[in-house]
Amino acid sequence: MSTSSAAGITLGSTPPRLRWSGLTHVGRFRPNNEDSFLALNFDGYEIRYLGKIGEATLEGADFLFAVSDGMGGEKSGEFASRITVDRITRLMPRTFRLGAAGIKPDFQNILPELFTAIHADLSKLGFSYEECSGMGATLSLTWFTPEWMYFAHIGDSRIYYLPADGGLQQISHDHSFVGKLRRRGEINEREARSHPRRNALQQALGAGNQFIDPQVGAVGYRRGDRFLICSDGLNDGLWDRQLDEIIRGTPPTESAAQRLVEEAVQSSGRDNTTAVVVEVL
Repeated sequence: MSTSSAAGITLGSTPPRLRWSGLTHVGRFRPNNEDSFLALNFDGYEIRYLGKIGEATLEGADFLFAVSDGMGGEKSGEFASRITVDRITRLMPRTFRLGAAGIKPDFQNILPELFTAIHADLSKLGFSYEECSGMGATLSLTWFTPEWMYFAHIGDSRIYYLPADGGLQQISHDHSFVGKLRRRGEINEREARSHPRRNALQQALGAGNQFIDPQVGAVGYRRGDRFLICSDGLNDGLWDRQLDEIIRGTPPTESAAQRLVEEAVQSSGRDNTTAVVVEVL
């Protein structure tokens, strides 16, 4: 397990608010959409699914946003990403009840356990049904509490952090050979995008993998910070610099996710494309 963290930030006496937008698009060439995204808030008793655009306070409820990209051919990739996001909803209310009881949720155990459970579900289906053989999915998940954003990730979907007073940071690690080269500084963004092994994953949920080791971490955020969760289709169409410019340049009355997805599809559109943008107010 790898962990990335920052010091928790006191946001003041009133709980922060979140503004979010999300959108998924099949792209210009794929017959079906194997991407799924999830936006919900939850307390100790119930889960509420959120719309594609919204704003709400963190008082009395936590928020969760996630993106999953399925794989497996035919309809099984689409099925895999839907199973992945649906499975998340079974565990999260219990973690909120622990926090309400004064027991700080241990995200370093909770999130890997969640990923392991989804991995087991996908692996069992892949083993049991021929049409699901090799079925798998990426998952990039963010969990917002009043002071921290906890995250967990596997695959090559991505989580970006855009601090109010700093540049765009990719906080998730691409679980691929090319991603490892990029983190080592051996290739740049342009070389990574054209590398012949750019789509070869070393880790994913299901997909015939025996073991998984999701990346888990936490970010202590400030008001004005933003986060982006996206599938690799978005990165195929837009450079990191463009992601930063579009998100920061989108007025509060418009959907940053819609602008990102539309421009990525227009630029490339070779893959399903999904984006969720969250801003702390």
